[in-house]
Amino acid sequence: MISGLAREHEVTLISFTDPGSNQTGNHMEDICEAVYAIPKREYNATSVSAIMGIFDQRPRVLVDRFMPEMNERIQEEINRGNYDVIIASQMYMAAYLDGQRNIPAIFEEVEIGVFEDAVTSSSSTLSKFRHQLTLTKMGAYYKKLFPHYAACTVVSKLEKERLSKLIPGYQHIEIIPNGVDLGHYREFLANPKPSQLIFTGSFTYNPNFEAMEWFTSQVFPQILSQFPDAQLTITGNSSTRNLSDSKGVNLTGYVDDIRPLIASSWVSLVPIFTGGGTRLKILEAFALKTPVIATSKGAEGLEVVHDEHLLIANSPEEYTQQTLRLLQDEQLREKLVSKAYKLVEEKYDWAVIMPKFINLVDQVVISSPN
Repeated sequence: MISGLAREHEVTLISFTDPGSNQTGNHMEDICEAVYAIPKREYNATSVSAIMGIFDQRPRVLVDRFMPEMNERIQEEINRGNYDVIIASQMYMAAYLDGQRNIPAIFEEVEIGVFEDAVTSSSSTLSKFRHQLTLTKMGAYYKKLFPHYAACTVVSKLEKERLSKLIPGYQHIEIIPNGVDLGHYREFLANPKPSQLIFTGSFTYNPNFEAMEWFTSQVFPQILSQFPDAQLTITGNSSTRNLSDSKGVNLTGYVDDIRPLIASSWVSLVPIFTGGGTRLKILEAFALKTPVIATSKGAEGLEVVHDEHLLIANSPEEYTQQTLRLLQDEQLREKLVSKAYKLVEEKYDWAVIMPKFINLVDQVVISSPN
């Protein structure tokens, strides 16, 4: 998205990064006019600020993660007055722009589903109450925040429905799906290994750990009983959590480039049960011509059809059956790969998505009274 914007506009990037990392990278400095990177602070529910956040109008996570350094950096850039529009990506950045300013702003990728799911998937009454309180506070906070945004984007029709329900009357909602740059993947197409499965995602994100704990304990043993040579590769930081059953599992840790691993796998797994938005891991697999088996939740937000673009399975029995089916049927694999790749070409390639987003940015600038 930043690359697409930079082709037609001058872009200054202000970003959080993981502590001790350089995630913005030199390539961002080549793309943007300026890059400011500030190490983020992870949410700590037992911190003083988080506890005091119970009495704040904002959700506690926003109170605890608020960083004066980021606020000062943003306000300094706003005060320069050299910008035509501000794009605040996701709620943690949008929260720094909750007041009047002389530059119009877009709230990019508003996400409600992850918070609604936290309520419905709560395992106890206390947990359900706590997550419902967060959702209620978020709705009240967003009603005060959104008048300061000329427009916002969501990644799917479902997220638009959720946001419209949470903030009735707010009209400036555009669907801008997540996407991939197909040109970024073509060189990595490879001959897949027939017994190789892959899951991409760090265990620091709880839905990823839950997905693999479920798969390795309830599905993978059944697959191994019929395909003893099957191997599961899991990429991403796994140092924070241990799987209860890791037979046949290769934990790679963080990988600089996961594209070769995905392209050489027979199946990409997305057994996600919680969270919102859309799954970039699915689009990446599609772009690398690796078929996907996902849960309904994992495929949520994407215009995909079971048995046409991917396979859908929600129970251990279904997931085992669909995985074995794909491991045994090369023609099915070829059909899914072809249909999925065409879908990305038509709807989820940044070459298709960016013109719509650029148009939204231009319209916000044109419509600004300043």
